[in-house]
Amino acid sequence: MTIPEKTPTLEVQGYRLRLPGTARPVLAGVDLTVGAAETVALVGESGSGKSLTSRSALGLLPPGAVTEGTLRVAGDDVLTMTPGQLRKLRTRTAAMVFQDPRAAVNPLRRLGDFLTESLRLNDGRSDREAEQRAVEMLDAVGLPASVLGRYPGQVSGGMLQRVMIAAALMGDPALILADEPTTALDVSSQAEVVALLDDLQQRFGTGLLFVTHDLGLAAAISDRVYVMYAGRIVETGQAEALFERPRHPYSAALLAATPRLDAPGGRLAAIEGRPPSLREELTGCPFAPRCPVATFECTQQEPALLPVEGEPGRLAACHHSDRTGEVLAHG
Repeated sequence: MTIPEKTPTLEVQGYRLRLPGTARPVLAGVDLTVGAAETVALVGESGSGKSLTSRSALGLLPPGAVTEGTLRVAGDDVLTMTPGQLRKLRTRTAAMVFQDPRAAVNPLRRLGDFLTESLRLNDGRSDREAEQRAVEMLDAVGLPASVLGRYPGQVSGGMLQRVMIAAALMGDPALILADEPTTALDVSSQAEVVALLDDLQQRFGTGLLFVTHDLGLAAAISDRVYVMYAGRIVETGQAEALFERPRHPYSAALLAATPRLDAPGGRLAAIEGRPPSLREELTGCPFAPRCPVATFECTQQEPALLPVEGEPGRLAACHHSDRTGEVLAHG
């Protein structure tokens, strides 16, 4: 799908999402963009709101969800779409690669039926046209056409995730949402899938939002990074600069807790405490109870996401963004 050159494939502005029975919004004013032919990583601990943000881009909202703000894919606001428009969005404009490929397919159906179904039912393609497209996409992900005749249980996890990526490309989408796409795979398959996504993104010029809790993977694949905590973006910037010098204590703590081959021996650093419960109202900075450099100001006033002086494109939501080195030293 082609969109105007300067139109982001994904544009989220002031996006808030609240669920029944929660004391605070699950997503609290998220701002995020993914440009055409750009790979953006969204990182954070489990429960931070990463997956809910990515699923919202397809209009996949939990029951009872109440939303505010705008969420545009290829220039169209997802939150105002009709059911018919949402079906078109999910089959042509955007696609998702889920973390567990076996949960996304019917084990009793051949993979060829899975790959071609959308084109046959939603695009009106003939069986031959849909199969030809499937063969092209399988070739793009390094799989032979014979995979069309196999069942999910007859291929490895790594091969099945490649099939999922081929399925995501079938409609020539402007945006791919990869939600923890390597979690269910072994280490060698993880590396293959990450390299494949990177290669395909460059070849097809597709915008890619890569959701992960693994900062090593984020560093390997992304152009820009958003760090999320308690439903908020707490830091964003170019991947290389953010990983070299994080400006939010949470980003620094995540990096300190990431296994590294060149790290000294002993136990890995850990982030003390736990993420805030959705049953708790928040006062001040959400990370303050776990932050080793927090002050009284942090417990009383929530910091805004503001530009970092001297670093274009870099934003951080921290009253003490110049003290992140202390967090690394603490770890």
